[in-house]
Amino acid sequence: MSLSELTLLGIVIATMKLVWSDVSSVLLPKLLHCSTFQYITMGSIALLVLLWSVKSGLNDDMSVHFLGLTTLTLMYGWRCAYFISCTSAICLVILGSLPLEALPHFLVISCLIPILLSYLVFAISYHALPRNIFVFIFVAGFFNAALVCIAHLCIKGFWIYCFTDYDWEAIKANYLILIPLLSFPEGLINGMFIAVLTVFKPDLLRVFSDRHYIYDQYRE
Repeated sequence: MSLSELTLLGIVIATMKLVWSDVSSVLLPKLLHCSTFQYITMGSIALLVLLWSVKSGLNDDMSVHFLGLTTLTLMYGWRCAYFISCTSAICLVILGSLPLEALPHFLVISCLIPILLSYLVFAISYHALPRNIFVFIFVAGFFNAALVCIAHLCIKGFWIYCFTDYDWEAIKANYLILIPLLSFPEGLINGMFIAVLTVFKPDLLRVFSDRHYIYDQYRE
């Protein structure tokens, strides 16, 4: 293992220790006692595995896929979302879609960073913008996911430049050029999921509150 791989593995272990209290006190008890929540969580894991398995690119280093992590973050909170994304990534390794040696950097670059960015954008929108349902759907959902997709591709492109043999021109021509093609669909997919959940199943969104986003508007 190289120093960079050991560093990423250390980040994964430290993050898992950080999120475990929330997972053990919130996610696991609800999984054990609520069958509907079990189906939703298992479906989320399966959907992520499917979404991440459908990828394209010049090779494994420059492969691209949709993330779907903004919706997951808004549904579960960033801690539980990271635990679920780790489970999906392990499933990819078992299925042979992700090499075991690539797991640490995948868990950091393609899971942890997008989830933290998704939660950061949501938190900024919650505290800095008017709290109404349209801001939640379009800013915390659509815009958030598109921005996270752009950031993910840029960060991964920089990682490819630092730790592989590809030069920057090759990365720009074969990887970063895909940013406009991926960011809008990523935003659209997540925005549609968030819109449907907000209208029909707001109880599935951990960060959404009817009192804050709907009823407080009438009081004002």
